[in-house]
Amino acid sequence: MSKPSSRPRATLLRNKLAPHKKFGQNFLVHRQTAEAIVRAAGIEKEDIVIEVGVGLGALTAPLAQAARQVLGYEIDSGIVRLHKEEGNLPANVTLIHQDILKADFREIVARCGDRLKIVANLPYSISNPFIFTLIDNAALLDSVTVMLQKEVAERLAAQPGSKEYGVPTLLLSSCATVKTVLHLSPAEFYPKPKVDSVVIRLDFRNRHVPHSLATEENFTLFRLLVRSSFNQRRKTILNTLGQIDILPPINDRAEQKSAVAAAIIRAGLQPDRRPETLSLEDFLRLTEEFAQARSIAT
Repeated sequence: MSKPSSRPRATLLRNKLAPHKKFGQNFLVHRQTAEAIVRAAGIEKEDIVIEVGVGLGALTAPLAQAARQVLGYEIDSGIVRLHKEEGNLPANVTLIHQDILKADFREIVARCGDRLKIVANLPYSISNPFIFTLIDNAALLDSVTVMLQKEVAERLAAQPGSKEYGVPTLLLSSCATVKTVLHLSPAEFYPKPKVDSVVIRLDFRNRHVPHSLATEENFTLFRLLVRSSFNQRRKTILNTLGQIDILPPINDRAEQKSAVAAAIIRAGLQPDRRPETLSLEDFLRLTEEFAQARSIAT
């Protein structure tokens, strides 16, 4: 078995391949960077790890050394062919030709036997849908160590009042803790991206699920509140939430808005607040109040 190459350009040329813009491919160049990502992920010897975007195997090799097994998801058929022809992946790596966004996470958990540990040099083009896929599958996850465009990472770790603060920040913080572990320059990749990259670790297992989100119905309500509030982030929460069917229908629109305002006040908030000023705890209190108002009305 040959080793995955640390010279991406030469390997691609030899196999008549090229980086796909469609897949957002930027291959890691330096072995020590890949090893640092694996250390940051906290991989242990008995772990079965999911790798998203096997690429040329720069990250796969140190993952395979650290874990019991690696399930490597790769969407590019040319890359999959390369690895099969060269036989250059470690024996404990299973290469899976599939788009991770179309994968059944429950089926993956059944294969792994426990919550999932995921490590990814993520194509920037799927950053947002991938993060929302993680949120949808939060109960199945242990940790996710992922490389993202710096601006995306900043949105996920943003604080209330900042322009980066928004829907992804709140939905992710409701189910995981976010920690920045590495900063990477464009020189770490081939081809060099036009942006800086950040590796973050998302810890799902140790994140306490708030009582107000304990049921699927309440989590759906929480997401509705967050998304609706930020659809028009310069408006007050009363103006945005008063326009949607968040409470049982009331024929009189003014009366409907008054009921929404009352629920906001019971949550300890002023109706004229703007969404970017509200913390996760504020949205959780709103969720509790609107859930209670719904139950009383029915």
